[in-house]
Amino acid sequence: MPVEEFVAGWISGALGLVLGHPFDTIKVRLQTQTSYQGIIDCMVKTYRHESLLGFFKGMSFPIASVALVNSVLFGVYSNTLQALSATSHQERRVQPPSYTHVFIAGCVGGFLQAYFLAPFDLIKVRLQNQTELRTQPSSPLPRYQGPMHCLASIFREEGPRGLFRGAWALTLRDTPTLGIYFATYEWLCRESTPNGQNPSSTTVLVAGGFAGITSWVTATPLDVIKSRMQMAGPKQREYGGVLDCMVSSVRQEGLGVFFRGLTINSARAFPVNAVTFLSYEHLLHRWERA
Repeated sequence: MPVEEFVAGWISGALGLVLGHPFDTIKVRLQTQTSYQGIIDCMVKTYRHESLLGFFKGMSFPIASVALVNSVLFGVYSNTLQALSATSHQERRVQPPSYTHVFIAGCVGGFLQAYFLAPFDLIKVRLQNQTELRTQPSSPLPRYQGPMHCLASIFREEGPRGLFRGAWALTLRDTPTLGIYFATYEWLCRESTPNGQNPSSTTVLVAGGFAGITSWVTATPLDVIKSRMQMAGPKQREYGGVLDCMVSSVRQEGLGVFFRGLTINSARAFPVNAVTFLSYEHLLHRWERA
């Protein structure tokens, strides 16, 4: 199994994470809290109460873990596609795989990514939702004092299963969405590139950006449910499952609840996925020429 795709996925995932984390923090807060009137209100309140550091809460843990998960996604996708189409990465421009194979490989990568991502994403969401004021000598300590303390607290208070809270919603979100993600990227690259040639950097940037937007448009409803289930616990509203969370959310806030965070998701998706795909493709082409 070629390992280059895993390494390239790790590096590109880390770059995308650093670029997109402030947007992700706003998205999570809009989806799980009702005290904000919109994106700008959330940004202003976050800055006023927590300074710029508030936008980067929960990033230290994902910088390693989410990069690892991105490595799993791209590595599994590429190797599954190679098994389905019998073509390596450097051969795919001459012998393009079918879109069916691309979609299936993306779904497989998404399914396995969700399995690895669940505990890390839970910790990230819990840390992002801490809205305590800027640290002062007299300020009370936040509930979670860091990613490892958060991990230990969840394990102690909610048991091992607590670390996988919202995992089923995450799996339902990522499995089809990432199939759509890779299929959209491949289609846009092929439509903009002569047969047998590698896409230009501009094409990769645009295709990656629009693939990110397309996938998040389809993923946002389940992303809302996933985030709400992750914030549930012994001291908060407990949901009986994905369906119960969906029904309860609609009863309380209407159908519009499923589209919370869609605007910020789309704004974040374009630059993050453009950079992710560009760095991924650049690294693989560079190693292929070495």
